Amino acid sequence: QVQLVESGGGLVQAGGSLRLSCAASGRTFSIYAMGWFRQAPGKEREFVAAINRSGASTYYADSVKGRFSISRDNAKNTVDLQMNSLKPEDTADYYCAAAPFVMGPKLVNRDEYAYWGQGTQVTVSS
Repeated sequence: QVQLVESGGGLVQAGGSLRLSCAASGRTFSIYAMGWFRQAPGKEREFVAAINRSGASTYYADSVKGRFSISRDNAKNTVDLQMNSLKPEDTADYYCAAAPFVMGPKLVNRDEYAYWGQGTQVTVSS
């Protein structure tokens, strides 16, 4: 089992940047693929980005490609989401999630994730 804690959310103007971080407990972090999802008010939780266990493969939603970058440090049990060129439509609660023994394009599916953090709020003003 793994516990996840997000940090780094906040208020930023359009065009600005934020870096979200997710810290994982436990000594088996490297067995989990990791993902970031977001949920805006009144909308379903949607996929943002994912990274495989080694960090060699990454996946992005079309809406964030070229602006967001996901990375992980297995020695520190962390996964980060660098968000650049933020837009008001990026406003949402952002969640970190862990998927044990899942690989490839399945990582865009939230049902593949077994563990979730509590979320961190990101607000982008216009």
